[in-house]
Amino acid sequence: MSENNIVNGKKVALVTGANKGIGYEIAAGLGALGWSVGVGARDDERREAAVQKLHADGIEAFGVPLDVTDDASVTAAARSVQERAGRLDALVNNAAITGGEPQEPTTVDVDRVRAAVETNVIGVIRVTNALLPLLRRSPSPRIVNVSSSVGSLTLQTTPDTETGPISAAYAPSKTFLNAVTVQYAKELAGTNILINAVCPGYTATDLNGFRGIRTPQQGAASAIRLATVPDDGPTGRFFDDDGEVPW
Repeated sequence: MSENNIVNGKKVALVTGANKGIGYEIAAGLGALGWSVGVGARDDERREAAVQKLHADGIEAFGVPLDVTDDASVTAAARSVQERAGRLDALVNNAAITGGEPQEPTTVDVDRVRAAVETNVIGVIRVTNALLPLLRRSPSPRIVNVSSSVGSLTLQTTPDTETGPISAAYAPSKTFLNAVTVQYAKELAGTNILINAVCPGYTATDLNGFRGIRTPQQGAASAIRLATVPDDGPTGRFFDDDGEVPW
């Protein structure tokens, strides 16, 4: 095991889907705070390009080959972080897909639903559980699940509230993710692991064809804040830039 990160005192984070968009900006933001950041991504060229770009900005970053839908890949990623740092201080589960269109529930291709849940929910569980042993070695471990306000049942059922197009795959997958976040918080209550969900807002990324009105840097801000909350910070809750989001 290389102990360079432990020796130099840097905190260590892993961000999934970090080669572009919000994930990259979360990595950059944590790196700017002095963290050593693992860039989790499945595309080798894009991952390496992101790492080099972070290095050019003076950030300590390392690539972590990671496909959140693949057991072997996730196991190997956990091993990579173990060998690199020996522990993990923050895990940001950012990788996600929309599942494609159309998604009207009466006509949706169930494979779209399955794909969204596999990445956006099961992938988060798979990665979180693989990295938990390393998170437990941190004095102040944090888990941040990047969700969306479209997953809020309260907002979805509030008249005249903008919650995006009708969706039988993406929005319900975020509702599922929110519910899973609550269950982790319940199980981990009484430990030093804090886990929260965060909505980055309608951010211009590949995910929405760059139609969003917020920049990736703006979208990353809340996740960075939750990855760095103090020991008396919240857990099992859902936030955006304006504060707490209703479930």
